[in-house]
Amino acid sequence: MVLVTAGLIDSHCHLDLEPLSSDLPHIVQEADVAGVQGFVVPGVHPDGWAGISAIVAQYPRIMPAYGIHPMHADCLDDQILERLAEISAHGVAIGEIGLDPVYTVSLEQQERAFRQQLRVAVACGLPVLIHCRSVFQRVVTILREEGADRVGGIMHAFSGSVEMAWEFIRLGFAISISGTVTWNNAVKPLRIARELPLEHLVLETDAPDMTPQRYRGVFNRPAWLTETAQRVSEVRGVPLEEVARITTANVRRILHAELISA
Repeated sequence: MVLVTAGLIDSHCHLDLEPLSSDLPHIVQEADVAGVQGFVVPGVHPDGWAGISAIVAQYPRIMPAYGIHPMHADCLDDQILERLAEISAHGVAIGEIGLDPVYTVSLEQQERAFRQQLRVAVACGLPVLIHCRSVFQRVVTILREEGADRVGGIMHAFSGSVEMAWEFIRLGFAISISGTVTWNNAVKPLRIARELPLEHLVLETDAPDMTPQRYRGVFNRPAWLTETAQRVSEVRGVPLEEVARITTANVRRILHAELISA
């Protein structure tokens, strides 16, 4: 396992979900040894928000985000939207939210939920964590229409082109690189890692998903964020510690994450 001394922040990991949640003390300790010292845990469904709050109470270095994933967009109603506005006062972002045509929930329902949650984020002055697959131009349009450039955020596990990435950067969003950059068949993630300024990049595991190439076949964990950092270091030709330092500073800036010790 790769180790870093400059504390990394995993900008997107689901520590509240199995199999991570049942072994959380070990998962956090292992990450700490590797040099991963902060974690952003996004919500995917209202039923999981209380669980996120519970682990945040145990581990101050876990930063919560509350939101409804596009695959659950059909659960959103006025009461849940009100709950989201209330609980988000205790979070660093709203997310993960967005659009994804892969899921059975219609894109019309997804877009309605996406817009409603963006409005909560703008009203609360909170950045957003965006889940998007393939429909990038539509997401850009919605972000512009809803004034999301006022809060910015992170494009989670970005899978689009460099050209599309710049559209989001101009709206105040960072581009998140996941373990896919280490995969043998990686193409777009490598271009993103190589061609975008490091000041616009953050790193994530999306644990327990998107396991780096070296560990494929088992569930992902935050400690392996160092694999992604090392691959970015290699393709850019810059020291690993520089990648760690700059991407961590980017997370702090975007999420106003001063609570995580430097």
